[in-house]
Amino acid sequence: MKLLLSVFHLLLTFALFAQTFLPSDPHIRTMGRIDFTNPDKPKISSSASTLFIRFTGAEFKIYLQDQFQNGSDFNYFAVELDGQYLGRFFTEKGKTEYTLADSLTPGSHLILISKATESQNGWVEFLGVTCDQLLAPPPAPSRKIEFIGNSITCGMGVDTKDIPCGSKNWFDQHNAYLAYGPLLARRMDAEWLLSSVSGIGVYRNWNSDVPVMPQVYDNLYLDENQSVKWDFSSYTPDLVTVCLGTNDFSDGDGTKYRAPLDSAKFVSGYLSFLKTVRKNYPKAKLLLISSPMLDESRGKKLNSWLTVIASESKKTGESQIYTYFYGSRYFAGCSSHPDRADQFRMADELEPVIRKIMKW
Repeated sequence: MKLLLSVFHLLLTFALFAQTFLPSDPHIRTMGRIDFTNPDKPKISSSASTLFIRFTGAEFKIYLQDQFQNGSDFNYFAVELDGQYLGRFFTEKGKTEYTLADSLTPGSHLILISKATESQNGWVEFLGVTCDQLLAPPPAPSRKIEFIGNSITCGMGVDTKDIPCGSKNWFDQHNAYLAYGPLLARRMDAEWLLSSVSGIGVYRNWNSDVPVMPQVYDNLYLDENQSVKWDFSSYTPDLVTVCLGTNDFSDGDGTKYRAPLDSAKFVSGYLSFLKTVRKNYPKAKLLLISSPMLDESRGKKLNSWLTVIASESKKTGESQIYTYFYGSRYFAGCSSHPDRADQFRMADELEPVIRKIMKW
């Protein structure tokens, strides 16, 4: 009898401490551009799309299936456990199970898993987690910010801890979790949404004419796939920041003809895009941000155009529009992008501006 009881207790212990939970479990909170067409296999798409999971147990595993877009590409995810940033891990072909924590102390733990790479790197299906028990996650903050932008907003060139600039893949230093947007949101107890694509512009891109941000913004995957639209009612920001223009000013890689910069196309394209943003978010405040990467001459030109854009918007009845021009250039990272320290300084500059605008 004692032997049978021991076996029973062993089986009971295993049942209690080895549970797998599906993504549709109500205890899992999500944030970002995620495709929930199949609620038990949601596709995590955009930069800094994040899972918030409170759990108990000594070990935590997550199950992910990468799309592996464009052959050999993969994705990075950043991990924060109990308020401490642990670093990134990357998806691997033939692997779906990833152990993110083990040997944890008894009690509850809060883990954040945030897509460090961007929508261009392909979606990743979230298949579930294994832990002892899921608990109710912390409530979502009432404050919400959307950050529209390009590679700067995506966090390109931010994370060189394991792979230095210029080696392996162009996205190996991506870490949206450490970019100015999520940094600011965490400081101000706000949710974040990144609608950002590396190389993208207002009327032309870094090295191509299309698709530009106004053409992909409505699409969930921030590309030309119009079959799955982003549901703007699912996330209503109090503030929308727009950091675009760097790539319109770019000379590209020099292999293609690049027409002279057209101020009329830029201004009209930007104004038209702002009307789209305003249509989706009637009550949000809009903050137009300069480029931290451009040299002095180009930076001054962009700033003057943003001033015109804000002024023209106000003439049409737009009263909740603001501009901010960085006081310094931030280009110490890969390919002259802001590095991790730069992103923190950018957040330092923007924080008092946003707090004043929003009265936060």
